[in-house]
Amino acid sequence: MVALVAGSEGGSGARSITELMHYDAVIIGAGLSGLAAGIRLAYFDKRVCIVEKHYAFGGLNSYYKLNGREFDVGLHALTNYVPPHVHTGPLPKLLRQLRLTREELDLCPQRFSEVRFPEHRLRFTNDPDVLVQEVAESFPREIDNFRALLRIIDDYDELQPDHPWRSTRSLLDSVLHDPMLVEMLLCPVMFYGSAEEHDMDFTSYVTLFKSIFRQGLARPLGGVRTIIRALVRKFRGYGGRIRMRCGVERLAVEDCRVVGVVLESGDVLTADVVLSSAGYPETMRLCSDTSRGATKADAGRISFVESVSVLDATPADLGCESTIIFFSDRDRFVYARPDDPVDLKSGILCCPNNYERHEDSPEGIVRLTWLANYDRWSEPDDAGYAGMKAALRGQVIERIRRYVPGVGDRIVFMDMFTPRTIRSFTGHIDGAVYGAPGKVRSGRTRLKNLFICGTDQGFLGIIGAMWSGVLMANAHVLSTDGAGTAS
Repeated sequence: MVALVAGSEGGSGARSITELMHYDAVIIGAGLSGLAAGIRLAYFDKRVCIVEKHYAFGGLNSYYKLNGREFDVGLHALTNYVPPHVHTGPLPKLLRQLRLTREELDLCPQRFSEVRFPEHRLRFTNDPDVLVQEVAESFPREIDNFRALLRIIDDYDELQPDHPWRSTRSLLDSVLHDPMLVEMLLCPVMFYGSAEEHDMDFTSYVTLFKSIFRQGLARPLGGVRTIIRALVRKFRGYGGRIRMRCGVERLAVEDCRVVGVVLESGDVLTADVVLSSAGYPETMRLCSDTSRGATKADAGRISFVESVSVLDATPADLGCESTIIFFSDRDRFVYARPDDPVDLKSGILCCPNNYERHEDSPEGIVRLTWLANYDRWSEPDDAGYAGMKAALRGQVIERIRRYVPGVGDRIVFMDMFTPRTIRSFTGHIDGAVYGAPGKVRSGRTRLKNLFICGTDQGFLGIIGAMWSGVLMANAHVLSTDGAGTAS
């Protein structure tokens, strides 16, 4: 088997092996789902190795330093927030599974957020009754229908893995009569997790609606680095191993099993189980029997451009107190890959300073996110790419000015990442932020010991990503040998 694993297919012979090690589990990707899966397994004394092709932890939800400042990538809000006295729901259960404390995450709840359309606004907080009151005031004829929708959502068991696909738009249209309210209830949910264009599966919608509107939004005081550092510290503390800058060249397959994880370094790892957070089509394309793998047609099309603007004052000082604003300039919300580099008609404006607590700094941060076209951003050479970002700067400032009226010339620094950046740091085909539209809720693949965790398993957001790692570790490793899987 060593010859099979180490051999360079189509090459002249066996590759030189510098390491051949066996683990109970190898995890591809040191994002939130991979780290959470690793913690769960290492806690039960499993030999676990996480391999990550980049120098930074977190995948899409990471951070970086530039000009002496640390910036989050991906994190606007941690969903599923509940206050400390509440011990039920995804967040408290996740903390128990990972043996983390609330203090380690240091969460700051939102003040209030908004959905803004041309003629209407809906305000919401971490108190679910606020949204009900807002709908009653803005759409008085719809309040009974909206309450009926809430009953449908609250009674729906989104954790069942065998729900058939169901159109969210069709269901909302059948319960609500005002098209504007339908669009406004789709906008935040789709922006925060839909891999599908124009519509989304109702199971995914319920999952995200509950996490945003029925539970709430928060942010770690130190940003996403607070979460990442806590996870890495916990994983290493339980004896887990992480190999950074260590990409996977291919997965050697024999008799419907992964028999070796062949690294770009030439090392080969073997494992009873391989968990991959790299995405379903991306993982299957690594398999040595590629004739039966996934294709680009299985990949998602949703990607974003995001700018991070540093101000010499906080957004609240300049007239904006909202934590997050989901906006659309059109009455009908369009959620699809645009033909242009970005869709300027809708997006998200996030002000990290406008959480209940925030880092004590005289500077303010405004993050602006738009739907984007991967092809338009991937085609130019480096000079053309830089020119596209420079040309977008004016649009960024104009949009910020709409919601932060005093911004003027208060922007002292701006950075921007694009679908090209997302493709580079996540490996997702076409920079698909939320992965493939077709989710693999069981985590199973056609290979007996290869399982998917993370975005393409179907749980979304930061809490969802970590839950995916925990659940897949429980289901496909711990449950097979009687290790504890309860919280």
